[in-house]
Amino acid sequence: MPIRTAEAQWNGNLQRGQGNMKFGGGAFEGAYSFTSRFEEGTGTNPEELIAAAHAGCFSMALSAILAEAGFEPRSVKTTAKVAIEKAPDGFAITRSELRTEADVPGIDEATFREKADLAKSGCPVSKALAGVQITLEARLV
Repeated sequence: MPIRTAEAQWNGNLQRGQGNMKFGGGAFEGAYSFTSRFEEGTGTNPEELIAAAHAGCFSMALSAILAEAGFEPRSVKTTAKVAIEKAPDGFAITRSELRTEADVPGIDEATFREKADLAKSGCPVSKALAGVQITLEARLV
């Protein structure tokens, strides 16, 4: 299996410094700073990248699980919101909230929910986030 690589460089101190992250062989490159991470400043942050990874992984896992059960999804769209909060020993990523909408012909609500729950616990990014609360809101469209 392939090994995935990303790079980050930070210049300066925590509050006034700035950095740049890139991954995907140049597919994404973005600036980040204290304000883009802990406030509402412009740029990206590590939590957004974790959220993107979780949303992408979950969507693929759900699609695979549905197909394996004999349902061919037309689309699976997932949003992930990853929270970072102040903890007694510093900052911690505390939760990832998944919200997915799927167009899956011929499936009933209970079966869809069962498959979505399997994807939530089984996708590799969910497994990597095992110490984080993961919630899921799933709906058929």
